[in-house]
Amino acid sequence: MVDDRAALLRALHDVHAPSLWRFVVRLTGDDGFAEDVVQETLLRAWRRPHILQQDQAAARAWLFTVARNLVIDDRRSARMNREFSSDELPERASTDHATAVLDAWLVSDSLAQLSDDHRQVIVRAYYGRRTVTDIAEELDIPPGTVKSRLHYGLRALRLALQERGVTKE
Repeated sequence: MVDDRAALLRALHDVHAPSLWRFVVRLTGDDGFAEDVVQETLLRAWRRPHILQQDQAAARAWLFTVARNLVIDDRRSARMNREFSSDELPERASTDHATAVLDAWLVSDSLAQLSDDHRQVIVRAYYGRRTVTDIAEELDIPPGTVKSRLHYGLRALRLALQERGVTKE
């Protein structure tokens, strides 16, 4: 029984699928969607064994009617009414720069509260990405002094930021 249905469906597919596909492409202009409709139409024929046993003309009429109804149902669907296709990619979400600007302002304001010696080594180390050795050579001071100024300068910077409401996270 199943082998007979499979053979009947295969014969129905071989005879009618190409013209059914062309029919749906003419209705929709979408090759991929047409393939889906043909597949769904043949699946519905598989589920109704009496369709497979009809003569070719009746089966063909039934297949084309089902395909047409599937296209109509798709065009009336919420997906079709609410979605649209576009050849352009959507814009990428941009990050809000307000927080970064506020953070930069807080750090800058806090750095202004530090002594000149502390501020120089912190700015060179963190903004200039210089090593302790480079900073020592630029400021003509020993590397140990640079390390000490970095340590105490960062402590003072942390306190200045805490005074402005910045907390640890």
